[in-house]
Amino acid sequence: MSDSKIVSFHTLGCKLNFSETSTIARQFENGGFIRASKGDISDICVINSCSVTDNADKKCRNLIRKLIKQSPNALIAVTGCYAQLKPQEIANIEGVDLVIGNNNKGELFEKITSLSQKGETAIYSCDSDQLTNFFASFSTGDRTRAFLKVQDGCNYKCSYCTIPYARGASRNISIAELVAEANQIAQTGQKEIVITGINTGDFGRTTNENFIDLLKGLESVEGIERFRISSIEPNLLTDEIIEFTSKSDKFQPHFHIPIQSGSDKILGLMRRRYTTASFEERINAVRGSIPNVFFGIDVIVGFPGESDVEFNETYNFLKKIKPAYLHVFPYSERPGTPAIDFEGKVSPQDSAKRVHKLTELCAELHEEFVSKHIGIEAVALMESGRKDGMMFGYTENYIKVSIPFNKELVNKLVKVKVESLGDNGDMCSSFICIAQ
Repeated sequence: MSDSKIVSFHTLGCKLNFSETSTIARQFENGGFIRASKGDISDICVINSCSVTDNADKKCRNLIRKLIKQSPNALIAVTGCYAQLKPQEIANIEGVDLVIGNNNKGELFEKITSLSQKGETAIYSCDSDQLTNFFASFSTGDRTRAFLKVQDGCNYKCSYCTIPYARGASRNISIAELVAEANQIAQTGQKEIVITGINTGDFGRTTNENFIDLLKGLESVEGIERFRISSIEPNLLTDEIIEFTSKSDKFQPHFHIPIQSGSDKILGLMRRRYTTASFEERINAVRGSIPNVFFGIDVIVGFPGESDVEFNETYNFLKKIKPAYLHVFPYSERPGTPAIDFEGKVSPQDSAKRVHKLTELCAELHEEFVSKHIGIEAVALMESGRKDGMMFGYTENYIKVSIPFNKELVNKLVKVKVESLGDNGDMCSSFICIAQ
């Protein structure tokens, strides 16, 4: 295959997928291939899929068909969680050349470039208990922020979730290897690393290490000014992690914590490993050490058995603990999970109403959090995006800010003072206008 081939990359789903796609893209670029620009007709299309919901599967199928229509002669390779869970379903789409599960994701470059022409679809997959490989990866391309994959897989097996089947058991590479990767990121000039994984706080199972020691190791990396923990289970957010973050100059006052429901009955049905009381205790423990902390919280509505009573418990609990942001998802039935057989199904109409109600609550909570920072000085890492003459960045505690565009400030930490609330049309993403 000629080195002048054009390759396009398409990522669906989580930050982990973005880090993996970025690493695959570097393999192609190092092999002499050209990364496609927007609108290019590609010779190879790589899709990294998600399967967290039925809609994620549908989006992937639609994307595949769209790419085949745009580049009818392109070799089409699909990897990721949908490819792991339903490889034959993807292979049945006319025009797909390679379906490669998560265990072989690191071999995608080698396998797709060995194909000389379109032909029969090749499938590389395995059962979930054979998912043992760790595809080390981190993202590049964003001038300010990188995603570093530190862990893969999950041992929790919540009743609604396919991730243990799509990603396998919890596993990781060593702290030394991850610190080396963080040093590579630092050499690109990026200032911030987002630590990501499937169950990030469960790091260390395969190397007899632990998450807090990983944080300490990463903090020593020169050139990286900021670290964020992308998501951590509440039962894994230990006092030691809270104390370390509160004293660290690099780890930001920002936690993304999934709760999924504010009803103890529903948490039990979900097979989550905490109660609302223990969740609230963790929130209060963090706020006791880090008063200005930003909490982003994941919530699922419409889970089987969730009546108006349980939903109102969730609504009132979230209003009580006051996170800064809510990521709200309607429950999606996933084949092979225990919850698919649970009684008390919630109608799509009721789920949609509950999503809307929590989205409105998100707007209220976010504005309340941001309003407390008006008149307060902060430091924002400015990004390269430009809109209406303004540039944007995020403060330590993840408040989005805007200042007049100045290319000299891209990828710079800038002292700012919050002046007023802004409005970008998204009720859950208002930003602050600031002055230097």
